[in-house]
Amino acid sequence: MSYGSYGGPPGYGGGYSGPGGFASAPPRGPPPGGDPQLWSWFVTVDHDGSGAITAVELERALVNGDWTAFDLDTVKLLMSLFDRDRSGTIGFNEFSSLWKYIKDWQNVFRHFDRDRSGSIDARELQEALHQFGYNLNSQLLTLVQKKYASTVSYRGGALPGITFDRFVRACVVIKQLTESFRRLDTDQDGWVQINYDQFMETVLSLP
Repeated sequence: MSYGSYGGPPGYGGGYSGPGGFASAPPRGPPPGGDPQLWSWFVTVDHDGSGAITAVELERALVNGDWTAFDLDTVKLLMSLFDRDRSGTIGFNEFSSLWKYIKDWQNVFRHFDRDRSGSIDARELQEALHQFGYNLNSQLLTLVQKKYASTVSYRGGALPGITFDRFVRACVVIKQLTESFRRLDTDQDGWVQINYDQFMETVLSLP
């Protein structure tokens, strides 16, 4: 759902049948003020023509720079951020916001992928999180890398790296966890004391 080597427009790699690649747009055009090209892609992703996109439909449309499909958990997380009416699907306006969000993250990913390997290594991850204001210690950084890394082929060898989709997911989750902690840390001293119910409520409220 993006230009360049970090993901193609919706429909690429989505497994759509027929010679055209993109599905034909319905007779009606985009909503007033809507981008016609974006509307065309929305219609393509909306495989069943329901007027709303499900997580599975969105997963089919999103690819990483190496043309691997987006992780479904990442897709669900992204949808939870833009499914404003909590319908479990996203309409065209929500899709438009999600489109911009992903393009912004592409620029971030390109900035920190210093070696242009198509993935984020441990050093690049540390730099990114530091610039975002999250100063994780080495142990936490290792945990993040192990949790979100995938094995990518690079110059004939296998190196653990974090692909675009997992990089976005890791940063979003760290942001949400940090914000949840800061809400509990009322005196901002870096320590909180909570009971079991508060802990469970905090964890379960995360997307």
